[in-house]
Amino acid sequence: MPRIAGVSIPDNKQIEFSLTRIYGIGRSLSRKILAQTKIKPSLKAKDLTTEQINLLKDVIEKQYKIEGELRREIITAVRRLKEIGSWRGTRHIKGLPVRGQRTRTNTRTVRGNVRKTVGSGRKPPSEPT
Repeated sequence: MPRIAGVSIPDNKQIEFSLTRIYGIGRSLSRKILAQTKIKPSLKAKDLTTEQINLLKDVIEKQYKIEGELRREIITAVRRLKEIGSWRGTRHIKGLPVRGQRTRTNTRTVRGNVRKTVGSGRKPPSEPT
């Protein structure tokens, strides 16, 4: 398994999809990097030469923010929003959707799959004594 930016890349996947295992690299950025380094996207990760791996490492680490650096930047941005008391910051604090989505329904992932309907939390009736 080749390691790029501290992440092990899966061997038996195409390199276009293997690069997406790195935090901060999606499909479009992966294609862009492969076009820049002139590596075929259909090539399997295990078939890469050491020169190609080193070229990928150089391009990714020097030109893009990935992994820890990107995570730190996102955390500091959210912390700043919370400190200045902006609307988005308060939504982050409350654990609610930040980007204007509705909250009457469809916020299960943000709220932690909380089911607040009437029938779901009903207790069984007590038995007579």
